[in-house]
Amino acid sequence: MDLPRCRWRTCGVGKGGSVKAMEWLLGSAGGPGGGTGSHSGSGTGSRTGSGTAGGAGGGARAAAGVAAVGLAAAGALHVVWTVSPWPLATRAEFAAAVVGVGESRLPSTPETLAVAGLLGAGAWLTVTAARPAHRLAPSRLVRTGLWTLSGVLAARGLGGLLVSGLDLREVPAEFRHWDLALYSPLCLALGGLTGYLAVRTRPGNHPDPRSGKAA
Repeated sequence: MDLPRCRWRTCGVGKGGSVKAMEWLLGSAGGPGGGTGSHSGSGTGSRTGSGTAGGAGGGARAAAGVAAVGLAAAGALHVVWTVSPWPLATRAEFAAAVVGVGESRLPSTPETLAVAGLLGAGAWLTVTAARPAHRLAPSRLVRTGLWTLSGVLAARGLGGLLVSGLDLREVPAEFRHWDLALYSPLCLALGGLTGYLAVRTRPGNHPDPRSGKAA
């Protein structure tokens, strides 16, 4: 069965594939089909149409893509952790290195799934905020959720660096090592990306398609 319009270039395979995949995930700035982008060649021109006319520039869309992938991957890991201690060999090792507690104090399956759901919701928020054509993009739900997500991630990152760096809480050495090397820096990076996205896509920052200037 021949899938319609599915060629190497349009499906994002091969050279420039990652860019095509990101465009598919986040959409073009001008709407679902990039109506004001380079394909139409009308209005404000190809560069303006593909970058800023919809209110989310290339930088904001890239930040949303990276943040969404990171949040979705973290959510998927939490789902895996309900049935497996991967990438550790045992639940005891997992509890010490990933959670920082003894095996008997590991979160329950419903709690772990709840965290996975919140991370998935965070990924949805970032993608939705970067798609100006989406009817919920300018809504209070998305705007408040995005700022809350950024704040929580930043607080977790900064708090982790302080607590683990200054040894303010008694945790296994493995957890302290990974908290300083990976967990806290990752949270800070995701918090920064989502905060940047929130600033770049705020209503007052949307450019006027007729003039190319912020409204």
